[in-house]
Amino acid sequence: MSTAKLVTIYGGSGFVGRYIARRMARAGWRVRVAVRRPNEAMHVKPYGTVGQVEPVFCNIRDDDSVRAVMKGADAVINCVGTFERRGRNSFDAIQHEGAGRIARIAAEEGVARLVHISAIGADPQARSLYGQSKGRGEAAILAAYPGAVILRPSVVFGPEDAFFNRFAGMTRMGPVLPVVGAATRFQPVYADDVAAAAEMGAEGRAAPGIYELGGPEVATFRELMQRMLRVIQRRRLIVNIPFWIAGILGWVMEIVQTVSLGLIPAQITRDQAKSLRSDNVVSEGAKGFADLGIAPVALETVLPDYLWRFRHDGQYADIKASAANLRRS
Repeated sequence: MSTAKLVTIYGGSGFVGRYIARRMARAGWRVRVAVRRPNEAMHVKPYGTVGQVEPVFCNIRDDDSVRAVMKGADAVINCVGTFERRGRNSFDAIQHEGAGRIARIAAEEGVARLVHISAIGADPQARSLYGQSKGRGEAAILAAYPGAVILRPSVVFGPEDAFFNRFAGMTRMGPVLPVVGAATRFQPVYADDVAAAAEMGAEGRAAPGIYELGGPEVATFRELMQRMLRVIQRRRLIVNIPFWIAGILGWVMEIVQTVSLGLIPAQITRDQAKSLRSDNVVSEGAKGFADLGIAPVALETVLPDYLWRFRHDGQYADIKASAANLRRS
């Protein structure tokens, strides 16, 4: 009698991680979701049958912790990332050293497959510290585990995202919607499409290497906000904040966050402002969805499914509009 294969997903309860965990469970794998707070990851358990998906404690800054949850795994997927520049869970601690630690221990344990979720723009020479740490993490992974599959998504969208949900929420605060880098281009990618690519990597159906993942269309930050406003049926003036002003605002907000001991989070940081200076799109000639045989989902097919709650009339907006048309006719 064969035993189902085991995958350890580091950060498997997060935004992208939960989609990967769900896919792996549906494919019949036993899923070990390695997180810092297992009690806050119980939402992953219903993705499979009883006992199939289990949250377990892990601190990726510690060798023994990483190794313990990897024991017996046939595949390992790393989804852990951070936007914290300083502290114990900083860019380097998590995205560089932590990623390298997972790869090194996976090689030592003889794990058959390793998939790592990185980001477009990962480069040790990137403008931002975030991009630099992602680039150093990739280098550490390939040095320890040359056969890894590395996925670099553009901005990821889906019901739990921190991009469209955040800016849609900001429209409730007034008639102006401020953005930094209105002309910066993005190639939004659906979370489940990234998960599909990760599943292929874990099952050995994707050749080792780096894949840049972007959706079917490229749009500027301003154009994405205009599309979001149409979906939530609100009119707002989109105002571009120059990068130099954004840098000053980021500096001030970082100070406030530090003084408040994190109780008042920075809405933008200096590093994020630097990152927004560069386009976030798939590089010419890079391997991507086409090489994996995946047709990525378009933005307009998913946004209305979760942004409706930001409309004035919420889920009843379309019904009210239909009723108004009937009265006029």
